[in-house]
Parts: sequence; structure tokens; C-alpha cells
Amino acid sequence: MPDVLFIKTSSLGDVIHHMPALTEARLRLPETRFAWVVEEAFAPLVRLHPAVDEVIPVAARRWRRALHRPSTWREIAAFRRALRSHRFDEIIDTQGLVFKSALIARYAQGRRRGYDRTSIKEPAASWFYDIKHKVAWNQHAIARNRALTAEALGYAPEGPPDFGLNRAYLAAAGGAPYGVLLHATARADKEWPEANWRMLAAMLGTGIDLVVPFGTLAERERAERITSATPRARMPESAPLDEVARLIAGASFVVGVDTGLLHLAAALGVPLVAIFCASEPALTAPMGSGPITVLGAKGAAPSVADVADAIKGLGLLSGE
Repeated sequence: MPDVLFIKTSSLGDVIHHMPALTEARLRLPETRFAWVVEEAFAPLVRLHPAVDEVIPVAARRWRRALHRPSTWREIAAFRRALRSHRFDEIIDTQGLVFKSALIARYAQGRRRGYDRTSIKEPAASWFYDIKHKVAWNQHAIARNRALTAEALGYAPEGPPDFGLNRAYLAAAGGAPYGVLLHATARADKEWPEANWRMLAAMLGTGIDLVVPFGTLAERERAERITSATPRARMPESAPLDEVARLIAGASFVVGVDTGLLHLAAALGVPLVAIFCASEPALTAPMGSGPITVLGAKGAAPSVADVADAIKGLGLLSGE
């Protein structure tokens, strides 16, 4: 049985954008065994994908914060030994970054493939590959992942992207309908003003329950202020990504900024409204099988009224 190793470690949005490539590869090569190296925080989500036979967690983010500790170097050495204990037929780095992925590809045993130097943000990463593939920049990240994977494995991409995640299977049965507000993002310039979130929560809270997740302490404090705008809003407990996926899968709709969880909602087919403030929708807009409305653009955030109208247009609020 052929063995293929994919390397796409982070961020969450990048990991989700790689999932359709796995789905298609499994469809085209049903007898192949697929492994995936991914950051440990995203491993629970990757394990939900039915095409992935083995998940190999890497803790690069945690290691970088603790390079002074001997235990960190022991973990790094153990990861390298585990990676080298198996020989792969193909190693495909769809990340294309020197320290995030190309060095990991170098540690693994097998024929290494990746983008050529004109196709990636860090051209030096291509030095680590045995075979280099040219993939056009001017296409969505999902298309780039599919193109590289298909060329490396010997087929042509076809059809719409399939993320391999089953919303009906993941969603909890029963319970009152709810919407999810994704206010948090790692980049400050992608944030929508907190006052807008509070206003939106107050407007939506007259028709449906709301859930406002958070990650960091600052996000928690903002989530508390947003939920205070209506008694029908709550904050969920912190949970691993597979549990967060189940929360999102059960939502009637999601509204959020350009962040990984928004792309997860799209991958699950949940109706959503995407708010863009500082990135280009043409290259990173959410894609999926459910209804998707994209508002705003780089340097042009949408108004509260625009977002509220888009959500109402989904027809999922009470009385509509």
C-alpha cells in the first residue's frame, strides 16, 4: 500500500483549506495510506477527516516558547525519531514555509515534493524538496492545495471542493436553535469593532440564542462584553477543536471575521456571513456547500446594518 505524508502544520484556516485536497486524493487513490503532520492544537480536528489514516502532531508553537528547557529538546528529538521511523513513498509539503514545514519534510524519509521557488512566500523552502511544482499564485488557497496535491500524485483536480466533514454527524441532536458569533482573530486589523458586535448581538438576541466563543484572555473579556448586550447570549467553555467543530456544526448560522473558525463553518456547510476588514476575499474567502455571504473588503469593513440584513436574509431567525 503506498504511503503519502502531507505537511500542513498551521494556521487553522490553512489546515481547513488543505482538507479538500485530502478528500480528492482519497477518492482518486483509494488504496493509498495518508498521514498528516499538523500542530498539536489542530490534531483533534484533522482526526475527524475520514481520509486521514494517521495524524502526527507537532508542537512547534509550544517549543518556540520554551527553547531554554531541556524537556523541549527531548520532545523535538522524539518527534524527529518518530518521523524518521517510517519511510513514505511521497512527502508533500503544501505549506511552503522553511521553519514551519520544509524542515519537517527534510527530517522525514521519502521523496519530497513542494512548490517551486516562484510559487511560495519563502522561496528558500524549495531547496528542501526533491521535486518542485509550479502552482499559480492568483487562485484561492484551496485551489492551490488541490493543484499541488494532484500534480504530486498524478491526477487533475475536478469538481467543487469537498472538505470531508459531515455536519449532520457532528451536530448534536435536539436543543434550541442558536447562532454563533466569531469575533476573535489573531490579527488586530481583521477585527470588526467591538461596539458593532454588541449592537449586532442586541439586534439578533430578539430572535435567537447566541453563542460567543473565545480563545485568549483578551477575547474572553470581549466575549463577556458582547454577551452582556442580550440575555440570550452565552459563552461556551474552552474546548478542543473537535468539540468546537460540533458546536459550530449544530448552529443555525455563523457570522464572523476572517478567521480559522469561519472557514471551519464553511467547510461544515453551515449558513454564514463573513466579515472582511483587512484581507482580500478573492484569495481567502470561505468556501463550502452552505449559503455564504461575504461582506466588506480590505480597508472597507461592512456596517452593522449590512451584516444584520445579511443574517436576516438567511431566513433563520424566529418570525421570519
